[in-house]
Amino acid sequence: SLIDVRELSDTVPGFVISALESPRASISVLARHFGFDAVESGGVIRFVTRGQQAVSTINPDDMVAAQGDVMELTRGQETELPQALKWQLVRPDEEYDAATVEARRVTVEAARVASESFPLAVSLEEADRRCRRALMEAWVGRETLTAKLPPSRLSLDPGDVVSLANDGRLIDYRITRINDAGARAIEAIRTDATIYDLPPGQYRPASLPGATVYGPAEIALMDLPQISDAVPAHRPYAAVFAKPWYGTAAVWRSADTSGFTLLNTIGQAAQIGALIADLPAGPLHRFDHGNELLLDVSSGTLTSVSDTELFAGANALAVESALGAWEVIQFGNAELVAMGRYRLTRLLRGQRGTGDAMGNPAPTGARVVVLDFGIQPLSITEADLGLPWNWRIGPASAAPSDAIMQAQSFTPNGRGLMPFAPVQLRMRREANGDLSLRWLRCDRSLSADSWVLTDVPMSEASEAYDLEILSGATVKRSLTVATPAFTYTAAMQSADFGGPVTSLSVRLYQIGALGRGVPLAQILTIKESL
Repeated sequence: SLIDVRELSDTVPGFVISALESPRASISVLARHFGFDAVESGGVIRFVTRGQQAVSTINPDDMVAAQGDVMELTRGQETELPQALKWQLVRPDEEYDAATVEARRVTVEAARVASESFPLAVSLEEADRRCRRALMEAWVGRETLTAKLPPSRLSLDPGDVVSLANDGRLIDYRITRINDAGARAIEAIRTDATIYDLPPGQYRPASLPGATVYGPAEIALMDLPQISDAVPAHRPYAAVFAKPWYGTAAVWRSADTSGFTLLNTIGQAAQIGALIADLPAGPLHRFDHGNELLLDVSSGTLTSVSDTELFAGANALAVESALGAWEVIQFGNAELVAMGRYRLTRLLRGQRGTGDAMGNPAPTGARVVVLDFGIQPLSITEADLGLPWNWRIGPASAAPSDAIMQAQSFTPNGRGLMPFAPVQLRMRREANGDLSLRWLRCDRSLSADSWVLTDVPMSEASEAYDLEILSGATVKRSLTVATPAFTYTAAMQSADFGGPVTSLSVRLYQIGALGRGVPLAQILTIKESL
């Protein structure tokens, strides 16, 4: 045979070759870890384990002098050697998790730490022993020998250990290279057989992870107004919380009860809570100092912010006052009253045009979702709006048909495209008996809150309003106007109510791409001036 492996006896529980490489490269990794050499002798490649006993003794008198030098002994600098050596491997008894073994010298001046990674699955006790051997090899082998031997030493091969008798001492050297050109020029490094007979490292018991059992997830699919310029206005949001957290949650969707396709993944758990007391309705467009929001949250913390941070959008949450109706609320003050329970005050109600979703009250138990990075916009198109999709939501590691997945029905309606309600509706009687109505347009664009822009942006294709004149619940007159003004003439008053009116119940909508927006319902009384 041209290959001799009789001296190798170690086993390799696992070895990964992750790319195309030469056999030499793979064998070099094994040689470094197990401590053997491959040498050619007599046309045969022999794999020789280190730590062999000396096969011969040499002394300076046996050597061939070269330019007056019989031999050359070299000792490497201590600072060039590692103080510690760390090997990273994988454990075959612990689901092939990565592990590290370390060898360290404490009585040296060197401070360098060397690290190596081996694609091997081996026991940590054996890896610890081999790591210590490799570190000691580096320190012992810093002494090298260069000499020339006579042709009578032809029996020596690379890998053989020879004892150098010098100054009354015998020191073992392992031959690493031989050059035959008349005299036999050898290169060798110092070795010590005792470092190849070290005890195994300390036993490390394996700790296999137990099966992870997920509790029931809390999931909220929400049609919300646009809360970020980076997310298209029509997209709804998903909030998912599970304990323990899935790592990654998956949102699957289908128009039927089968054939689900993956729509989004969620990498962060949401903060989801619930009201523990009713939340009455409050004022819009100013601080609500009369109410407090008392809730329990599933995880995380809530903190107070300054008014400047509040006006910049901080501390926003959505309260589900009724099924599918989410009021956006901001809070300035957060007080921890019990474990996971907060009292929120200094409230801003009906933010982002959600005054119509304000409950009267929002009942105890209503879901509350913190609007932060834990919520995920769903990647739907405008063509998907209004369709009753079926959803499966759960861990990304599970199939949509898995029992752990939660099934929900949810129809996205594009709340982010719905125009906001107009504001500051006023009425005055003219000298001829007509009633003049005026109001201000609000825009759903986030830039509409700018303190710099002189004009309010226009998110809709054109400006238009639907105006309804009411008598109780009966619509007496309905019309569409293109400007934020309308004149309710004396003739119209007579036709609708039989004569002049002193108060008027109206309902006003701005019209957008999806039709009517959020209504402004108000009872107006006569004013002297607009």
